[in-house]
Amino acid sequence: MTAPFPPAMPGSTVAMTVLSALLEARTGQQLASYRSWRLDTALKPLLRERGLETLDQLVLQLLNGQDRTVADRIVDALVNCETSFYRDQPVFEMLVEAIALHEEKGRRVRIWSAGCATGQEPLSLAMHYAERQAEHRIAIPEIVATDVSDSALGRARSGRYTQFEIQRGLPIRRMMRWFDGEGGDWVAKPELTRLIQFRRMNLVTDRPPPGKFDVVLCRNVLIYLSAPTKLAVFAMLAEALAPGGTLVLGAGETVIGQTGLFEPSRRFRGFYDRVGPASVRDAA
Repeated sequence: MTAPFPPAMPGSTVAMTVLSALLEARTGQQLASYRSWRLDTALKPLLRERGLETLDQLVLQLLNGQDRTVADRIVDALVNCETSFYRDQPVFEMLVEAIALHEEKGRRVRIWSAGCATGQEPLSLAMHYAERQAEHRIAIPEIVATDVSDSALGRARSGRYTQFEIQRGLPIRRMMRWFDGEGGDWVAKPELTRLIQFRRMNLVTDRPPPGKFDVVLCRNVLIYLSAPTKLAVFAMLAEALAPGGTLVLGAGETVIGQTGLFEPSRRFRGFYDRVGPASVRDAA
């Protein structure tokens, strides 16, 4: 039986409330009121697919529980998957420098791209280190990439990008070296995609990938989380990092005033060094 809407609230307001609550419950991401436009934009394809005209009708399908896939489809559509190749080139160059310091430890470096979206970030790393190996015979770091969105991960694994996506940050030389044109799209060569381990993971509810990492990239993910959720995620990221490991956040994100598990890097602006115990209890 369909759950009734509270009569005091307009349907559009109820739809926004229900959809925002679903997103936060599944991913920890909060949809601020000033970003409510994203509901309409992100869910339009799903509405068309299901022959619906309004978000209220979509919420009715969600609440009646007859289609168990609708919640997953809504969350997939609402998760922010904005990314590009070699995003923020100065940051990428600093990242390469930071990784080089970890390589001096004499073992294969492990990198985790947390919230990898459609895969451009880990693919950029794979291209850089595959080219370096071909020239200098130096080991390619182990690259693990995770995301909460099944659809984004599917695209990342396939390595398929539109002409618009492939041109965002990717030099033409690398496009021709590492991608094949196919039906108007560009598809990453298998020797590139096999350098990355793609896994589905919810940063809020799941355990980190096994083993310790030297570098964790978690860019423009925490900005959408509530303070308590962010604190727990910081603790999980610290747990995943080896002592002295490096955390890379987005330009609008920081650990300052939020956790004692990391401190700003003295060498790389916007990067953070893992310090102290890595547990939710100690982080609090």
